[in-house]
Order: sequence, then structure tokens, then C-alpha cells
Amino acid sequence: MEKKVQPVLWAEAVLLAVLALAALFPFVYMVLTSMRQTYSMELNFGLTGLNLRNYSTIFKNFEFGKYLFNSVSVVVIACFFNAVISSTAAYGFEKKKFVGSELLFAVYLATLMVPSQVILIPLFRIAQKLHLLNTYLILALPVVNAFGVFLIRQFITSVPDDLIEAARIDGCREFRIFYSIVVPLIKPVLVSLTVFTFITTWNDFVWPLIAITNTNRSTLTLALASLQGNYATNYGLVMAGATLTFMPPFILYIFLQKEFVEGIALSGVKG
Repeated sequence: MEKKVQPVLWAEAVLLAVLALAALFPFVYMVLTSMRQTYSMELNFGLTGLNLRNYSTIFKNFEFGKYLFNSVSVVVIACFFNAVISSTAAYGFEKKKFVGSELLFAVYLATLMVPSQVILIPLFRIAQKLHLLNTYLILALPVVNAFGVFLIRQFITSVPDDLIEAARIDGCREFRIFYSIVVPLIKPVLVSLTVFTFITTWNDFVWPLIAITNTNRSTLTLALASLQGNYATNYGLVMAGATLTFMPPFILYIFLQKEFVEGIALSGVKG
């Protein structure tokens, strides 16, 4: 029996190795191309002639440092507001039920079925009336939606009502109950929401393209698009910009991988 199982394990290991290499292939190609001066896309995995000139160029000539700061600022604001608003709303829907709360929550969830492209013009007009165009805030707020509330509410259902009632009997106010009891218990799902928010906001292109008219407020995605020339494109520069854009969410996921997976798994199982 062991002799039959062993070949199967080897076959699985080989298959997983092949899939892993296939997944890594585009990233390795991107990094290697970013260290070359090339105006054509060709499969070249040689290590000769590699240098960091493209990275120096995009920081000196294209001011990528400024755009990196803009993206980081927008992401921090988006993660903060999404975590705070979604968690408090989820707590209210789950633990502070009122007449019509389930219907209101269902209507709120239904907004997820509306394509984002449909609300671009109304959202732009609202931002224009509020004088929020070309600000970090207007780039961050649209990411706060029903998805975060739904995700956290699925997790809050696992928080015992008896625990909250005991805190109320001891004289705790609602904010103290939420901050001191509920938030520590839902930390894994808050990390998951933060990762989702970070990636969504960091990679967003269409909304910043519409809401930002001042190039000094451009994000990395807009700056990356500007690296492509009208007649000739230095793909080394483009790949250097793509590598810099890719690394922050990748590093974030590496450090928060355990909490991210735990939050997704528990919110699904306990919901």
C-alpha cells in the first residue's frame, strides 16, 4: 500500500512545483525586465547587463516618491475609515437590532450588485459639489461599502450575547463594550478587511483618473500609466514602476497572511 501511495505523493509534489513556477514566471520576468533598458518585449531571462538605472530614473525624472506618498496616504485613510465605519455598522446591525434592521441590511447589501461604473458620474458630481476633488479623502471614501459591513457582521455573530450583557450589567457603556470587548475578538476579520481595502485602493485606477486633475495628487497607478510613451515605450521603466507598485501589497500580505486567512475562514464558518 505504501509503494502505491508514494508515487501519488511525488506526482502531487511535481504538479504543485510546476504550478508554483507558472505563477512565479510573470513576476520574475517583470523584475528582470525592470533592470534592463529595452524598448521591446522579449523573453530574456539572462542575468547579464542588469542594473538599477530604471529605478533611479523613475524617482529622479518621474517623481515616483511623491506618487508613492500619495498612494500610501490614500490607503491609510481608506483602511482607517473602512475599518471604523464597517465594524461599528456591523456591530449595530448584529447586536443592536431594531425594527426593520434586517430589511435595511438587505437593501444595503443589494448595493453591492450595482456596478461601480454606474455611480461614477453621480459620485463625481457629489465630490465636485463638496469641493473634495483632488483630495486624498475623495479617493479613500468610495471603498467604504457594504462588503466590509457584511464581512465583519458574519464574524460578530460568534460574539456571545451573554458577554455583552454582562458588560452592560457591570456598567459599561456601548462604546466601551465595542472597543474593549468586541474589537479584540474580531481582530482577525479586521485584518482581512484591511488587506482587502489596501489592495482595492492601491490598485484603483479608474476613480483616481476621474477625481484627480492635479498631477501633484496622482497615485502610483496613474503615474505608472504615464510611463508609456506615444511613439516608443521604455518597457524597463514600465516594469520598474510595476515592480514598485506591486511590492507594498505583496509585503503587507506576507506579514499579515496568517491573520488574513484566519479572518476569512472564521467569518465564513461562524457566519
